[in-house]
Amino acid sequence: QVQLVESGGGLVQAGGSLRLSCVASGRTFKTWTMGWFRQAPGKEREFVAAINWSSTNTYYDASVKGRFTVSRDNAKNTVYLQMNSLKPEDTAVYYCASRNPIGNSRSYSAAGGYNYWGQGTQVTVSS
Repeated sequence: QVQLVESGGGLVQAGGSLRLSCVASGRTFKTWTMGWFRQAPGKEREFVAAINWSSTNTYYDASVKGRFTVSRDNAKNTVYLQMNSLKPEDTAVYYCASRNPIGNSRSYSAAGGYNYWGQGTQVTVSS
């Protein structure tokens, strides 16, 4: 069983920064792809960013590219999302998720391709 626990959310003014962290339990972390998704009120959960096990490949939604950076520390079983130049439209609950890359034909941006999810952390950006 894998447990994911996010932290680092909060209230920030537009243009500010936050760094989200997600700590994972279980031995699969080091070999699995990690993703960040977000869900705003009344909207579907959407892909934000993902990173493969070795950090050699990162992926971003166009809406955050250039402002957000995903990284991971396998020694600490932790994945991060550095969010800069935040905008009010970034307001959402942010979730981290993990996916087994072996035999996984789903796109890294598809929520259905992820096996485990955290409880989420609220990010609110005021204008």
